[in-house]
Amino acid sequence: MVHLGQLLSEERRRKGLSLEDVSSATKIRPAFLSAIEQDEYAKLPSATYAQGFVTNYASYLGIPRREALALFHREFDPKKSTKVLPDSFAGEKYKHKTLRIQRSSIVLIVISLFLLSYLIFQYRSVFLSPPLQVSSPTNNAIVPDNIEVKGTTDPSDLVMVNGEMVTVDQNGNFFKDLSLLPGATQIEITAQNHYGKTTIVNRTVEVR
Repeated sequence: MVHLGQLLSEERRRKGLSLEDVSSATKIRPAFLSAIEQDEYAKLPSATYAQGFVTNYASYLGIPRREALALFHREFDPKKSTKVLPDSFAGEKYKHKTLRIQRSSIVLIVISLFLLSYLIFQYRSVFLSPPLQVSSPTNNAIVPDNIEVKGTTDPSDLVMVNGEMVTVDQNGNFFKDLSLLPGATQIEITAQNHYGKTTIVNRTVEVR
């Protein structure tokens, strides 16, 4: 009884072809071609690959496809003859798949962190009180009856000094001239953002 591998091998030799010649023409590895000729289907990647290799090999040698497949199905038992993938082939494929998953995960994490940072930055005013730094006067300072209150905040914030609105420039700086009565005086500086969050700084000064 003629075996598929024997038929392929004899036809290849009759045509004066080497395994490398067939491999170059069909793009099938020489090791796989040799496994087919030896009826060692366990060395092929899978049942689907095995059938595809056989039909391509047979067609290249001029053997009718129906004849080749008939012999193949008679000899081939997927439960006994092949593993899902050879160890080296499976290991390489698993390694590449794992690497792709790792790269995709890293990219996803980086994008997620970027979006989260952006959202926190954009909507920080919803959760946080506005920044307010008062550089003058200092607390418990001895001052003249005319002083300048100045400081910095977010350019979009509303600033009030002792209940009076103060202009904030594009850099967040604000200034306010005050006339005070002699004695201890308290100055209240308030910054409020668009979401109603408020920061209050009090300065107590002694006017002399």
